[in-house]
Amino acid sequence: MDRAHRWTGALVGTVGAALMAAGPVMVLQGRKGRKEIRSELAAQKITFPGHGLPVHLVPFAGQSVETGPQAHAYAELIKDHVVQATGGRTYAEITEELHATGNDDEKLVQLRQTAFMGETLRGSLLSAYQAWHLTALVTGLGGALTGLGAALVATATALGANPRRS
Repeated sequence: MDRAHRWTGALVGTVGAALMAAGPVMVLQGRKGRKEIRSELAAQKITFPGHGLPVHLVPFAGQSVETGPQAHAYAELIKDHVVQATGGRTYAEITEELHATGNDDEKLVQLRQTAFMGETLRGSLLSAYQAWHLTALVTGLGGALTGLGAALVATATALGANPRRS
């Protein structure tokens, strides 16, 4: 049993040490990613209007977009504007209408460009929102792996301290 306990202790200790090394790296990378998202969003200088927002977006009035939740809220604002401008039609639907006219309807050309720009901006902001959540996941997992690694190292130490335990 001595040998089995030592091997088990060594294996558990090695895995624990690896997790204790990987965990903080994940935490740091998650924080670095979050900082980069904030920086990139701030660089866009997007600000919510001070008034005239839909009721669910009023808490964001006058704020700069610098976080994932703010990016999501602004994406919703863009969605509302695009729906109003296009009568609820998507870029693809407007493109079909335009092709049906032989691409000769200037109003549809402009409407298609509006839909395209709005949907593209909205997609970019939603990507920032998703990345925001991903950084939270990476940071949380890094913390959990660090804790698990510490527990495994403690277990390995206990196995090595009393190798005759069954």
